[in-house]
Amino acid sequence: MFFNSFAFAIFLPLVFVLYWFVFNKNKTTQNTLLILASYYFYSCWDWRFLFLLVFSTFLDYYTGIRIEKSKKESSRKFWFWLSIGINLGFLAMFKYYNFFASSFAEMMQGFGLKTSPFLLDVVLPVGISFYTFHGLSYVIDIYYKRIKAEYNFVDYSLFVSYFPLLVAGPIERATHLLPQVKVKREFDFQKAKEGIHQMLWGLFKKVVIADTCATYANAIFDNYSTMNSLSLILGAIYFAFQIYGDFSGYSDMALGMSKLFGIDLLKNFNYPYFSRDIAEFWRRWHISLSSWFRDYLYIPLGGSKGGLWMKIRNTFIIFLVSGFWHGANWTYVAWGFINALYFLPLLLRKSNRNNLDDIVVDKSWDSIKVLANILLTFALTCLAWVFFRAKSITDAILYLRNMFSNGHFTSQYLSNERYNYELVILLFLFVFVEWNNRTKVEPISGKYQTIKLALCLAAILALGTYSDYKEFIYFQF
Repeated sequence: MFFNSFAFAIFLPLVFVLYWFVFNKNKTTQNTLLILASYYFYSCWDWRFLFLLVFSTFLDYYTGIRIEKSKKESSRKFWFWLSIGINLGFLAMFKYYNFFASSFAEMMQGFGLKTSPFLLDVVLPVGISFYTFHGLSYVIDIYYKRIKAEYNFVDYSLFVSYFPLLVAGPIERATHLLPQVKVKREFDFQKAKEGIHQMLWGLFKKVVIADTCATYANAIFDNYSTMNSLSLILGAIYFAFQIYGDFSGYSDMALGMSKLFGIDLLKNFNYPYFSRDIAEFWRRWHISLSSWFRDYLYIPLGGSKGGLWMKIRNTFIIFLVSGFWHGANWTYVAWGFINALYFLPLLLRKSNRNNLDDIVVDKSWDSIKVLANILLTFALTCLAWVFFRAKSITDAILYLRNMFSNGHFTSQYLSNERYNYELVILLFLFVFVEWNNRTKVEPISGKYQTIKLALCLAAILALGTYSDYKEFIYFQF
């Protein structure tokens, strides 16, 4: 069940009505309804994997209590590593086993040894990377005594399985979400109104921007060997807007619909394509994942406290793991490695924390430098996205080689698509709107709010009706 499907358009209002008018007696009934709704939502993908979600929930709930109650350090470590091992074991089996088995067979073949690896014939459980990280952060925080274990199984189950964030985040923390589910929520009309506006804007980014760009990006990437330089550049730009509109659109919809139930989720995007360097980009893109790796991997490895080589080592580890988290393909690892290389000069110059202030552009000469840095960062990001989008590293390298060596910058007509110039104009208008929204809490606000809402809805209905790209990109991670 996709957020942008007709089935969900029936599901969400039904849950909303039941939540506020039938199950509104106390927080337990509210939470129970949301759990049931979340389990139904998840079972619509594949009901068999619902048992995996329930098992993962019970595992971390039980081990969290055992860690807190254990008086001996050896016992605490046992329950801690049991939870970590099983969680990562399931993730490795479903997401990475076939990749490692195939990679090992290819390596052996390179040495002249033929092997026939045993491969698992299973699909990847949707959202497994996200709800696994929810549980991991919870258990880790208990082990290091940052939080207390949750003894209410209903409250903890909702923390893990809450349907707006279940399949593609944001990756919540127990310190942020659990306190909200442990109290009864009261209906707030203003918050619900803001939630609807945010959902519409997220749906606009998905249907109008991401899905439209996907048509052209797919056509170019699938036929890159016949495309000239300008078309390949446009293909990289189209994919950059596709993945941003797709994922940030999903996050906006998740945050918006959660407000309908009186719950605030972590902000996951903060206009990343207006970043002035790569370090700032990663503070603005997929914020919940970046901060997760910072707190639970980078800092435990020593962070930036050690010498230069330790900082470099930790930086590359964090980016390589981040790339590998996205999928079992060497292209994602290469994407992470490229971003680590981008980050390295900032680290060596100790300038990775320079751009922490808001972006201000006026009529001064400094503003020209700011805009130049934004364009440069966006260009570097687009080049890295080629590896993220390509089917193999070879395809990505050939794509970039053709982009820089073809030398033809004439407008190239794509045989299976029209409206190329209209799409470029649409993206310019979208960037203009995003730029004006960058300092606003609510995207659709201020003057002419009714007109903005009407235009968003009209564009969604006009383009969404014929969209072939219903699935969100990050559902596969």
